[in-house]
Amino acid sequence: MKRFYFFPALLVVSLLWSSALRAEDKSAYLFQRNELRIGWGDQLFESLVWHNPTSVTTTMPAANTYNYKERYRHHQHIWLEYQYRFTHWFSLGGMFDVSEVGWDRVTRNGQGVELARDKNNYFYNLVIMPTVRFTYFHHPNVNIYSGLGAGLDINGGTEVDGKGRHTACGAAVNLTLVGVSANYQRWFWAFDYGGMYALKNANAIYMLKSRMLNFSFGARF
Repeated sequence: MKRFYFFPALLVVSLLWSSALRAEDKSAYLFQRNELRIGWGDQLFESLVWHNPTSVTTTMPAANTYNYKERYRHHQHIWLEYQYRFTHWFSLGGMFDVSEVGWDRVTRNGQGVELARDKNNYFYNLVIMPTVRFTYFHHPNVNIYSGLGAGLDINGGTEVDGKGRHTACGAAVNLTLVGVSANYQRWFWAFDYGGMYALKNANAIYMLKSRMLNFSFGARF
């Protein structure tokens, strides 16, 4: 999945390379209204909630069998965002974010001896949302901003809920409390601090302050 989103973004950035370069300042949005970036975000929330068991059963009869979720794999967030800059301080656009967690389902006897292992278990979150950004500090080399997004989260994977479904939808919100971009002509690196939240109801929470730390690379054109 990561390669699916990386190569389209890389192609767009490559096409922009031949464009004339221009410094980022308050008037630059007149010539660079479009902004495209690709980023990485952490899975701190997921790693705290879904993690390996600290121990396996070792005091029960060996004939008993128990199922465990082990060897969790956290694949982090990969995201793509486009924004259109209406003014030097206000922009509107959309974001697509994908993240995944995988694990092994292991069957052990009462003494902890492994009897069977299924490695093909996972869940994913696909988030699609419009986003808005407010830039309140401008400099040819640095911008500081905050932002908000709200949209749809599609949660799916190998686990089935009580109604026999593999996929469910819920509301998603992303907060950028503060973001900083370091600009070099029309190219920039950015760091965002905030959090992504997604849930279906009080009993189905998919993300809670996930993607707190974000790093991205992009271009304005």
